[in-house]
Parts: sequence; structure tokens; C-alpha cells
Amino acid sequence: MASLPPLLGVPLLVFAGIAALEGAWLMRRGGYDWKSYWASLGDAAGRALLGLLIQGGVVGVLLLAIWDFRLTTIAMDRPWHWLALFVGQEFCYYWMHRADHRVRWFWLNHSVHHSSEQYALSTAYRLGWTGKLTGAAVFFGPLVWLGFPVPYVVGALAVNLLYQYWLHTELVPRLAGPIEFVFNTPAHHRVHHASNPEYLDCNYGGVLIVFDRLFGTCREEIVGIPLRYGLVEPVRSYNPAKIVLHAWVKLGRDLRRARGLRQVVMTLFGPPGYVPDGAEAVRPRR
Repeated sequence: MASLPPLLGVPLLVFAGIAALEGAWLMRRGGYDWKSYWASLGDAAGRALLGLLIQGGVVGVLLLAIWDFRLTTIAMDRPWHWLALFVGQEFCYYWMHRADHRVRWFWLNHSVHHSSEQYALSTAYRLGWTGKLTGAAVFFGPLVWLGFPVPYVVGALAVNLLYQYWLHTELVPRLAGPIEFVFNTPAHHRVHHASNPEYLDCNYGGVLIVFDRLFGTCREEIVGIPLRYGLVEPVRSYNPAKIVLHAWVKLGRDLRRARGLRQVVMTLFGPPGYVPDGAEAVRPRR
């Protein structure tokens, strides 16, 4: 899941309440990390507060600027308009989410979503505070340029991300084959959140998994290799501020080590595993 637009009027407390019920159920089955639950809630509260202080952000400005240069205006008064918006939004979301994992600038914020070592519904709204700064949602600019009104594009993304809430649980088993083939499901998304080397960089879809199949990034859980959640280099903290800022602190350290323009650019926009001396992590993502 990427940065979340306004939740269509659905209060965060509803999501937190459902996540708490999941936690109570898991406690009966063996255990639940309530500290992680509260860390996610603290992250969401901080993001909401910043949202009140900072309106719009980079993405809002850019999308509205693109609207001024649109090819046409799509009235959204025919069924195919809505179908085209859905498919186009899914396509753009796939590439945005892929960039979230493969470009360090976007990973700075998105890494927060992957920081929890417990895979549960509370993970769904652990989304960081700097999404308006990193601006990954600019990937939806082509839809605006083609003529889809900005509010509809943002609304389609919001529906996409609301759908993904239920994906963040281990309580839902693998579903029937046709569903797993077409749609993003908890089984697909669990693999996406795993930090094992075998599972990195896959299953980027939102509602659909078809673009992962098309572009070769769809991966299934491997028998005998249990999923390990969290970051490759764990944060080891329940402090929301530390969770949010850990990737930015690492970036600052690496920028101080960078020598020359190329290393600065690669540190900012290369793979997350890039380090300024030229070496890279085994898998450039986390």
C-alpha cells in the first residue's frame, strides 16, 4: 500500500477498531504484538495532524498543473469512462508501487509501511508522514493529462487503497484459483511484505494482480520458506517518529559520504540498497 488519500469519510477509528478485534482474536490463538499496533496508530495520528497543517503537497500541485495541459476532458458520464479510469488507475498504481520499492526517494516514505514485523490489519494504515514530500502519486499524472478530472483520479486511488485494507492479515487463507489469478489477495500481499531474499520486489498490484503477471513480478509463497515480515534491516523501535524518520536519517548519512554529482543522484534516486562508495546491497530495495 502506498500513501493514502482521504479515506472517503471512513474514520481511522473504524480501521483501528477492526484491527483491535483481530488482535484480540490472535491473542486467543497464540499472541499479538500490541506495541506494534500502537506504533501504527501513532503513525496514523501523526500523519493526520500533519495533513491538517500541510494541505495539498507536491502531488496536488503537480496534478492540477498537468490538468491545465490535458488533451481533452472526459465527462465521466459513460460506463467505459469508469472502466478506463479503473484500468488506468491500476496500471499507474502498479508502476508507482514498483517505484516505491526500487527508487530510494520514494522508498524513504514507503519503507514505513513495511517496517512492522507483525503482519496484521494495523499494518495497513502505517503509511508514514512524508508522502506529500516524496510525491510518488505523481505517477497518476498521465491519467490527468488524458483528461480524467483530478478528483476522480484521486477518488479511484482512494478506493484502490481502501480495498487493500483487508489484504493485511494472515487470517484469510489462499482463495479460489480464478480469484488469485486476477485479484490482489491476502496471499499475494503477504508475499509482497516478506523480507526474505526470495520474496523481495514482487506483487505490486492494488486491486488487480494482472499487471504483475504481465510484467513478470508476480510471485507465490514458496513451500518450506516461511514469510519473514519487516525490513531487511529492522528498525527495532516502536517509536512512530523513529519509524518514520529512520530512512531519512540513513539518507543523510549516505549523502555526507557521496562524492560527486553522480553519487549524489544515485543516493537519492538509485535503488534503496545503493551506497555512495559504489557497492550495493544484495537486493537493492530495503
